[in-house]
Amino acid sequence: MAWYPGATRYELQPESDDQPAIRPTQFIVHSIIAPWTAKRTYEYWRDSTNLESHFGLGYEGDLGQFIGTETRADANYQANRRPDGTGAVSIETASNLQGSDPWTAAQVEELIKLGVWLHQRHGIPLRICRTHDDPGFGYHRLHSAWAVSGTSCPGDARVKQFKELVFPGIVGRAAGPFTPPEQEDDMTPEERKLLTDTAAAVKRIEAALAQKPWTYKGKGDPRDMHQVVKDIDATVRSFKSAGLTPAQIDTLVDKLGDSLAARLAN
Repeated sequence: MAWYPGATRYELQPESDDQPAIRPTQFIVHSIIAPWTAKRTYEYWRDSTNLESHFGLGYEGDLGQFIGTETRADANYQANRRPDGTGAVSIETASNLQGSDPWTAAQVEELIKLGVWLHQRHGIPLRICRTHDDPGFGYHRLHSAWAVSGTSCPGDARVKQFKELVFPGIVGRAAGPFTPPEQEDDMTPEERKLLTDTAAAVKRIEAALAQKPWTYKGKGDPRDMHQVVKDIDATVRSFKSAGLTPAQIDTLVDKLGDSLAARLAN
């Protein structure tokens, strides 16, 4: 069995020893519909049910592991363990009682780091699962075979974060730093000016991000974060208004995204 070094170990017994082995090919994220710490999630699995996930994640980024990732856990219905021995690694994440709130910045960061480790340790491919048994990354409601009678888990806000922050973050860090194509010599003066403006926008965004730690429930200044979002939006809009081709826009957006990811990783 494999234990993630970035998590606190709260080993569930007898499940950890008694449940069958799996070959992990998927990572599926859940919301537990409770504002619990990782330790409280462990206590719930231990004392109140015969179900369990591999990991639990609290609002403040506290991450616990309950079962090794090469042992079956029972949070994913038909993805727990398939006849060929493959199965999914699962994580339950703290949420409000409606399952409607977004992940905190600390939760997003821990999901990204865990996803990178699962890719490196188990070879889970850097793609969103295309079918219920396709290797890759996903969220609980993505495929009906992952839930007994259907589910909205992890909620609309978190599905959006998964697509826009968590999965791209995993891919970005696992794949290494982005190297833009060598094409700047072919840029027009307008394109070169746009690239300069983009660099200035990135610096403004980084300065805003550096002002405060973006943590749960307003501990950062929402006015500053609003300005960050406005800067990002204005920068991307400038790509379109400059008349660049889709390929040129993709290159510049990649540069912007990688600069932000690098800043957030520190």
